[in-house]
Amino acid sequence: MNRTPHIAVIGAGIAGSACASTLQGAGFQVSLFDKSRGPGGRMSTRRGDGWQCDHGAQYFTARAPAFRAEVARWEVAGVAAKWQAQVRSFGGDSAAGSVDADSATERFVGAPRMSSVAAWLASSLALSTKVTISGLQREAVGWSLLVQDGHALGEAYDIVVLAVPAPQAAPLLRKVAPQQAALAEQVRMAGCWSLMLDYDAPLVLDFEAAFVNQGPLRWVARDSSKPGRAGRESWLLHASAAWSEQHIERDGDEVAALLLAAFAELGGPAPQRWSAHRWRYASTPQVRSEGCLWEPAQGLGVCGDWLNGGTVETAWLSGQALAQRIIAAQA
Repeated sequence: MNRTPHIAVIGAGIAGSACASTLQGAGFQVSLFDKSRGPGGRMSTRRGDGWQCDHGAQYFTARAPAFRAEVARWEVAGVAAKWQAQVRSFGGDSAAGSVDADSATERFVGAPRMSSVAAWLASSLALSTKVTISGLQREAVGWSLLVQDGHALGEAYDIVVLAVPAPQAAPLLRKVAPQQAALAEQVRMAGCWSLMLDYDAPLVLDFEAAFVNQGPLRWVARDSSKPGRAGRESWLLHASAAWSEQHIERDGDEVAALLLAAFAELGGPAPQRWSAHRWRYASTPQVRSEGCLWEPAQGLGVCGDWLNGGTVETAWLSGQALAQRIIAAQA
Protein backbone atom coordinates (compact mmCIF):
# COMPACT_ATOMS: atom_id res chain seq x y z
CA MET A 1 0.00 0.00 0.00
CA ASN A 2 1.34 3.44 -0.92
CA ARG A 3 2.19 5.78 1.92
CA THR A 4 -0.15 8.74 2.47
CA PRO A 5 1.61 11.88 1.17
CA HIS A 6 2.53 14.43 3.84
CA ILE A 7 1.87 18.02 2.80
CA ALA A 8 3.25 21.17 4.42
CA VAL A 9 1.11 24.29 3.95
CA ILE A 10 2.91 27.52 4.83
CA GLY A 11 0.51 30.32 5.68
CA ALA A 12 -2.72 29.93 7.66
CA GLY A 13 -4.71 32.73 6.07
CA ILE A 14 -7.93 31.93 4.26
CA ALA A 15 -6.19 30.48 1.16
CA GLY A 16 -3.85 28.26 3.16
CA SER A 17 -6.52 27.15 5.63
CA ALA A 18 -8.97 26.35 2.83
CA CYS A 19 -6.35 24.41 0.88
CA ALA A 20 -5.14 22.50 3.95
CA SER A 21 -8.60 21.55 5.20
CA THR A 22 -9.65 20.33 1.75
CA LEU A 23 -6.49 18.25 1.38
CA GLN A 24 -6.94 16.71 4.81
CA GLY A 25 -10.57 15.94 3.97
CA ALA A 26 -9.31 14.08 0.89
CA GLY A 27 -7.15 11.84 3.06
CA PHE A 28 -3.77 13.55 2.97
CA GLN A 29 -1.62 14.13 6.03
CA VAL A 30 -1.34 17.92 6.37
CA SER A 31 0.79 20.18 8.56
CA LEU A 32 -0.07 23.89 8.60
CA PHE A 33 2.45 26.57 9.60
CA ASP A 34 2.09 30.27 10.31
CA LYS A 35 4.43 32.91 11.68
CA SER A 36 1.65 34.62 13.66
CA ARG A 37 0.03 33.61 16.94
CA GLY A 38 -2.97 32.07 15.22
CA PRO A 39 -4.64 31.46 11.84
CA GLY A 40 -6.38 34.16 9.85
CA GLY A 41 -3.72 36.16 8.06
CA ARG A 42 -5.32 39.44 7.00
CA MET A 43 -8.68 38.18 8.32
CA SER A 44 -7.39 39.31 11.67
CA THR A 45 -8.84 40.63 14.94
CA ARG A 46 -7.18 42.54 17.76
CA ARG A 47 -8.62 41.83 21.22
CA GLY A 48 -8.25 43.48 24.61
CA ASP A 49 -10.04 43.60 27.94
CA GLY A 50 -13.71 44.03 27.01
CA TRP A 51 -12.90 45.14 23.50
CA GLN A 52 -12.13 43.80 20.03
CA CYS A 53 -11.69 45.13 16.50
CA ASP A 54 -11.14 43.56 13.08
CA HIS A 55 -8.12 45.41 11.72
CA GLY A 56 -7.51 43.51 8.47
CA ALA A 57 -10.19 42.39 6.00
CA GLN A 58 -13.45 44.08 6.94
CA TYR A 59 -16.02 41.92 5.19
CA PHE A 60 -16.33 39.62 2.21
CA THR A 61 -18.78 39.00 -0.59
CA ALA A 62 -19.81 35.63 -2.04
CA ARG A 63 -20.53 35.72 -5.75
CA ALA A 64 -19.17 32.40 -7.02
CA PRO A 65 -21.65 29.54 -6.38
CA ALA A 66 -18.97 27.33 -4.81
CA PHE A 67 -17.94 30.04 -2.38
CA ARG A 68 -21.53 30.97 -1.56
CA ALA A 69 -22.14 27.32 -0.65
CA GLU A 70 -19.03 27.38 1.55
CA VAL A 71 -20.19 30.56 3.28
CA ALA A 72 -23.54 28.88 3.97
CA ARG A 73 -21.57 26.11 5.67
CA TRP A 74 -19.77 28.72 7.78
CA GLU A 75 -23.11 30.30 8.71
CA VAL A 76 -24.45 26.97 9.90
CA ALA A 77 -21.28 26.49 11.97
CA GLY A 78 -21.81 29.94 13.51
CA VAL A 79 -18.47 31.37 12.32
CA ALA A 80 -19.88 33.77 9.70
CA ALA A 81 -22.93 36.00 9.39
CA LYS A 82 -24.41 38.70 7.17
CA TRP A 83 -23.50 42.26 8.11
CA GLN A 84 -26.34 44.60 7.18
CA ALA A 85 -24.51 47.85 7.73
CA GLN A 86 -25.63 51.36 6.84
CA VAL A 87 -22.89 52.24 4.34
CA ARG A 88 -22.20 55.75 3.04
CA SER A 89 -19.68 57.41 0.74
CA PHE A 90 -17.75 60.62 1.31
CA GLY A 91 -15.75 62.68 -1.15
CA GLY A 92 -14.99 62.24 -4.81
CA ASP A 93 -18.11 62.35 -6.97
CA SER A 94 -20.34 61.40 -4.04
CA ALA A 95 -22.55 63.91 -2.28
CA ALA A 96 -21.42 64.40 1.30
CA GLY A 97 -22.48 61.35 3.27
CA SER A 98 -24.54 59.87 0.43
CA VAL A 99 -25.80 56.31 0.67
CA ASP A 100 -23.24 54.13 -1.06
CA ALA A 101 -24.34 53.05 -4.53
CA ASP A 102 -23.25 49.52 -3.68
CA SER A 103 -25.21 49.46 -0.43
CA ALA A 104 -27.36 46.54 -1.62
CA THR A 105 -24.29 44.30 -1.72
CA GLU A 106 -24.60 41.23 0.48
CA ARG A 107 -21.70 41.49 2.95
CA PHE A 108 -20.49 38.78 5.32
CA VAL A 109 -18.13 38.83 8.28
CA GLY A 110 -16.55 36.24 10.49
CA ALA A 111 -18.40 35.77 13.78
CA PRO A 112 -17.82 36.58 16.55
CA ARG A 113 -14.66 37.98 14.94
CA MET A 114 -13.17 38.04 11.46
CA SER A 115 -10.50 35.49 12.36
CA SER A 116 -13.17 32.94 13.38
CA VAL A 117 -13.50 31.51 9.86
CA ALA A 118 -9.82 30.57 9.46
CA ALA A 119 -9.72 29.32 13.06
CA TRP A 120 -12.67 27.01 12.32
CA LEU A 121 -11.11 25.74 9.10
CA ALA A 122 -7.85 25.05 10.93
CA SER A 123 -9.44 23.58 14.06
CA SER A 124 -8.92 19.97 12.98
CA LEU A 125 -5.50 20.54 11.40
CA ALA A 126 -2.02 20.08 12.81
CA LEU A 127 -1.27 23.79 13.13
CA SER A 128 2.09 25.19 14.27
CA THR A 129 2.09 28.92 15.02
CA LYS A 130 4.94 31.37 15.64
CA VAL A 131 7.01 29.40 13.11
CA THR A 132 8.71 31.48 10.41
CA ILE A 133 9.84 29.42 7.42
CA SER A 134 12.92 31.05 5.89
CA GLY A 135 13.81 28.56 3.18
CA LEU A 136 12.90 25.41 1.25
CA GLN A 137 15.29 22.61 0.41
CA ARG A 138 14.54 19.71 -1.92
CA GLU A 139 16.23 16.45 -0.92
CA ALA A 140 15.94 12.80 -1.94
CA VAL A 141 13.51 12.08 0.92
CA GLY A 142 11.35 15.12 0.19
CA TRP A 143 11.10 18.77 1.11
CA SER A 144 12.84 20.22 4.16
CA LEU A 145 11.55 23.43 5.74
CA LEU A 146 14.23 25.75 7.07
CA VAL A 147 13.47 28.03 9.98
CA GLN A 148 15.07 31.39 10.77
CA ASP A 149 18.28 30.00 12.28
CA GLY A 150 18.87 27.93 9.13
CA HIS A 151 18.04 24.60 10.74
CA ALA A 152 15.54 22.23 9.13
CA LEU A 153 12.41 21.06 10.85
CA GLY A 154 12.60 17.36 11.65
CA GLU A 155 9.99 16.17 9.16
CA ALA A 156 10.39 15.65 5.40
CA TYR A 157 7.36 16.56 3.27
CA ASP A 158 6.24 15.14 -0.05
CA ILE A 159 4.51 18.36 -1.11
CA VAL A 160 4.88 22.00 -0.08
CA VAL A 161 2.20 24.66 -0.52
CA LEU A 162 3.04 28.36 -0.15
CA ALA A 163 0.00 30.41 0.85
CA VAL A 164 1.71 33.71 1.65
CA PRO A 165 1.84 37.17 0.01
CA ALA A 166 3.90 37.44 -3.17
CA PRO A 167 6.80 39.37 -1.53
CA GLN A 168 7.13 36.55 1.03
CA ALA A 169 6.74 33.76 -1.53
CA ALA A 170 9.43 35.11 -3.88
CA PRO A 171 12.49 34.52 -1.65
CA LEU A 172 11.26 31.04 -0.70
CA LEU A 173 10.90 30.14 -4.37
CA ARG A 174 14.10 31.72 -5.65
CA LYS A 175 16.41 28.71 -5.24
CA VAL A 176 13.91 25.92 -5.88
CA ALA A 177 11.58 27.37 -8.55
CA PRO A 178 13.18 30.40 -10.26
CA GLN A 179 10.39 30.82 -12.81
CA GLN A 180 7.70 30.99 -10.13
CA ALA A 181 9.92 33.29 -8.05
CA ALA A 182 10.23 35.67 -11.00
CA LEU A 183 6.44 35.72 -11.34
CA ALA A 184 6.00 36.53 -7.62
CA GLU A 185 8.64 39.26 -7.86
CA GLN A 186 6.59 41.00 -10.55
CA VAL A 187 3.68 41.44 -8.16
CA ARG A 188 3.59 44.67 -6.20
CA MET A 189 1.58 44.63 -2.99
CA ALA A 190 0.56 47.85 -1.28
CA GLY A 191 0.60 48.46 2.45
CA CYS A 192 -2.18 49.76 4.66
CA TRP A 193 -2.21 51.67 7.93
CA SER A 194 -5.00 50.47 10.20
CA LEU A 195 -6.19 52.38 13.27
CA MET A 196 -8.40 50.71 15.87
CA LEU A 197 -10.46 53.05 18.07
CA ASP A 198 -11.84 52.17 21.50
CA TYR A 199 -14.69 54.24 23.01
CA ASP A 200 -16.36 54.08 26.39
CA ALA A 201 -19.77 54.97 24.91
CA PRO A 202 -21.47 54.53 21.50
CA LEU A 203 -20.93 57.27 18.93
CA VAL A 204 -23.85 59.19 17.48
CA LEU A 205 -23.14 59.00 13.74
CA ASP A 206 -25.55 58.37 10.87
CA PHE A 207 -23.50 55.56 9.32
CA GLU A 208 -21.95 52.28 10.38
CA ALA A 209 -19.41 52.10 7.58
CA ALA A 210 -18.22 54.41 4.85
CA PHE A 211 -16.02 54.53 1.80
CA VAL A 212 -13.94 57.69 1.88
CA ASN A 213 -12.67 59.11 -1.41
CA GLN A 214 -10.66 62.05 -0.18
CA GLY A 215 -7.76 62.64 2.20
CA PRO A 216 -5.84 59.82 3.88
CA LEU A 217 -8.81 57.57 4.67
CA ARG A 218 -10.35 54.95 2.41
CA TRP A 219 -12.66 53.07 4.80
CA VAL A 220 -14.17 53.56 8.26
CA ALA A 221 -16.45 51.15 10.11
CA ARG A 222 -18.17 50.66 13.43
CA ASP A 223 -16.70 47.27 14.18
CA SER A 224 -19.02 46.77 17.14
CA SER A 225 -22.01 46.87 14.75
CA LYS A 226 -20.97 43.56 13.17
CA PRO A 227 -22.89 40.39 14.16
CA GLY A 228 -21.76 38.59 17.28
CA ARG A 229 -19.64 41.43 18.62
CA ALA A 230 -19.60 42.19 22.31
CA GLY A 231 -17.81 44.71 24.46
CA ARG A 232 -17.17 48.41 24.13
CA GLU A 233 -17.75 50.60 21.08
CA SER A 234 -15.01 50.08 18.52
CA TRP A 235 -14.27 51.68 15.15
CA LEU A 236 -11.73 50.85 12.48
CA LEU A 237 -10.00 53.33 10.16
CA HIS A 238 -8.15 52.14 7.05
CA ALA A 239 -5.92 54.54 5.19
CA SER A 240 -5.87 54.40 1.40
CA ALA A 241 -3.23 52.31 -0.31
CA ALA A 242 -1.56 55.34 -1.88
CA TRP A 243 -1.44 57.27 1.40
CA SER A 244 -0.26 54.22 3.33
CA GLU A 245 2.58 53.60 0.90
CA GLN A 246 3.63 57.23 1.13
CA HIS A 247 3.68 57.06 4.94
CA ILE A 248 4.56 53.39 5.48
CA GLU A 249 7.70 54.13 7.52
CA ARG A 250 6.20 56.84 9.72
CA ASP A 251 5.76 56.44 13.45
CA GLY A 252 2.42 55.03 14.57
CA ASP A 253 1.71 58.08 16.75
CA GLU A 254 2.15 60.41 13.78
CA VAL A 255 -0.07 58.27 11.57
CA ALA A 256 -2.75 58.07 14.26
CA ALA A 257 -2.86 61.86 14.61
CA LEU A 258 -3.41 62.30 10.87
CA LEU A 259 -6.06 59.60 10.59
CA LEU A 260 -7.93 60.83 13.67
CA ALA A 261 -8.02 64.32 12.18
CA ALA A 262 -9.53 62.89 8.99
CA PHE A 263 -12.10 60.93 11.00
CA ALA A 264 -13.00 64.12 12.89
CA GLU A 265 -13.97 65.68 9.54
CA LEU A 266 -16.57 62.92 9.22
CA GLY A 267 -17.91 63.66 12.70
CA GLY A 268 -15.86 61.11 14.62
CA PRO A 269 -14.67 62.25 18.08
CA ALA A 270 -11.33 61.34 19.61
CA PRO A 271 -11.32 57.85 21.15
CA GLN A 272 -10.43 57.04 24.73
CA ARG A 273 -7.84 54.58 23.43
CA TRP A 274 -6.41 53.65 20.05
CA SER A 275 -4.00 51.14 18.51
CA ALA A 276 -2.24 51.36 15.13
CA HIS A 277 -1.20 48.46 12.92
CA ARG A 278 0.87 48.60 9.75
CA TRP A 279 0.07 46.00 7.11
CA ARG A 280 3.03 45.88 4.76
CA TYR A 281 1.27 43.60 2.26
CA ALA A 282 -2.41 44.46 2.38
CA SER A 283 -3.63 44.68 -1.21
CA THR A 284 -2.56 43.91 -4.76
CA PRO A 285 -3.28 46.80 -7.17
CA GLN A 286 -2.55 44.61 -10.20
CA VAL A 287 -3.56 41.05 -9.37
CA ARG A 288 -2.76 38.07 -11.53
CA SER A 289 -5.28 35.62 -12.92
CA GLU A 290 -3.47 32.27 -12.70
CA GLY A 291 -5.61 31.27 -9.72
CA CYS A 292 -2.83 29.09 -8.33
CA LEU A 293 0.52 27.57 -9.33
CA TRP A 294 1.27 23.84 -9.29
CA GLU A 295 4.48 22.03 -10.22
CA PRO A 296 3.64 18.30 -9.97
CA ALA A 297 7.18 17.14 -10.79
CA GLN A 298 8.48 18.97 -7.73
CA GLY A 299 5.43 18.70 -5.53
CA LEU A 300 5.32 22.47 -5.09
CA GLY A 301 2.24 24.70 -5.14
CA VAL A 302 1.42 28.36 -4.56
CA CYS A 303 -1.97 29.89 -3.77
CA GLY A 304 -3.28 33.18 -2.46
CA ASP A 305 -5.48 36.15 -3.27
CA TRP A 306 -2.64 37.83 -5.22
CA LEU A 307 -2.95 35.09 -7.85
CA ASN A 308 -6.69 35.34 -8.19
CA GLY A 309 -8.25 38.77 -7.68
CA GLY A 310 -7.27 40.10 -4.27
CA THR A 311 -10.33 39.34 -2.10
CA VAL A 312 -11.32 36.90 0.64
CA GLU A 313 -13.51 35.06 -1.86
CA THR A 314 -10.75 34.73 -4.46
CA ALA A 315 -8.26 33.66 -1.78
CA TRP A 316 -10.56 30.78 -0.82
CA LEU A 317 -11.09 29.89 -4.49
CA SER A 318 -7.31 29.91 -5.03
CA GLY A 319 -6.72 27.55 -2.11
CA GLN A 320 -9.50 25.28 -3.34
CA ALA A 321 -8.18 25.24 -6.90
CA LEU A 322 -4.73 24.24 -5.75
CA ALA A 323 -6.10 21.52 -3.45
CA GLN A 324 -8.09 20.03 -6.32
CA ARG A 325 -5.04 20.02 -8.59
CA ILE A 326 -2.98 18.22 -5.93
CA ILE A 327 -5.75 15.70 -5.36
CA ALA A 328 -6.06 15.05 -9.11
CA ALA A 329 -2.29 14.60 -9.42
CA GLN A 330 -2.30 11.91 -6.72
CA ALA A 331 -5.28 10.00 -8.12
